[in-house]
Amino acid sequence: MNLITGATGLLGSHIAAKLRADGKDVRALVRSSSDTSFLDTLGVEKAVGDITDRDSLTRAMDGVEIVYHVAARVGDWGPWPEFVDITIDGTRNVVEAAAGAGVKRFLHISSISAYGHPDGAGLVLDESAPLGYNLHKWSYYSRAKVEAEKIVWSAHEKGDLPVTVIRPSWLYGERDRASMPRLIRAIKARKAKLVGDGTNRLNLTYAGNEADGCILAAEAEKAAGEAYNLCNDGAITQAEYLNKIAAQIGAKPLSKKVPYKVAYKAAFMMELFGHMFGKKNPPLVTRYSVWLIGRKVFFSTDKIERELGYSPAVGYDEGIARSVDWALKNS
Repeated sequence: MNLITGATGLLGSHIAAKLRADGKDVRALVRSSSDTSFLDTLGVEKAVGDITDRDSLTRAMDGVEIVYHVAARVGDWGPWPEFVDITIDGTRNVVEAAAGAGVKRFLHISSISAYGHPDGAGLVLDESAPLGYNLHKWSYYSRAKVEAEKIVWSAHEKGDLPVTVIRPSWLYGERDRASMPRLIRAIKARKAKLVGDGTNRLNLTYAGNEADGCILAAEAEKAAGEAYNLCNDGAITQAEYLNKIAAQIGAKPLSKKVPYKVAYKAAFMMELFGHMFGKKNPPLVTRYSVWLIGRKVFFSTDKIERELGYSPAVGYDEGIARSVDWALKNS
């Protein structure tokens, strides 16, 4: 039995689909209010609960061999206590429940954002880079991911749980209800701009490829105790990505640009305003989003390719076409 937390989200749903396609048993931890319609089509067993509810986790772990811990407080805006409650304390709850149930492998989904915000032209980082570098004052998502990893690694080092950590980056694909619909709307309205000159290489992954890599790592004996960057499907620049989306929706290529430093400073001022006045909705632009799309640093996936033989099955052209098609049909 494979248990997935966060199974109704983008990555979790792709992991569930891949496992079921291989004929494997899958149980999804879902809240009573969750939309489980896609999981229902897969024949996934549902365990009603929440990662903040320890009792529900104990029940969900019954007979489980592999846990895919995907659930987290996502996004770069919101109150810090929510990130603590869900990403940090929630991870601790799942780890303790898995250890108590004698789970054979715990696959933890972290993020390359856990490295902090390093940047620099020509800078390429692998898994040996330190976590939490140059974190912003309000980098709650990144800070929470760092703390969650500490909890996971502590359990592994104590011998309580065999752990593997995957660090994705920007994901896209079918059931992407966040970034792709926003990009499509911005491109259609001619409001989308390149940050910098657009030639920077993105860490961008199709969610189906990410799911393949997660399953590969969760099932490989040699992956126990290892962390892997799983954060690109090859080479693609910011301009190439946005213009491939534009081509899919019949829009003109992007021509407007904004300097990285200008965008970054503007994002800081928007964040400052939002925090000063207690805004619940995120500002139009945040420093994290500017860094995500405009950064020059690149994160290498050489380790997972070398050690586990990972190779993305879906290229950018096919993945973007699938993602755009799904977004247009479901928006």
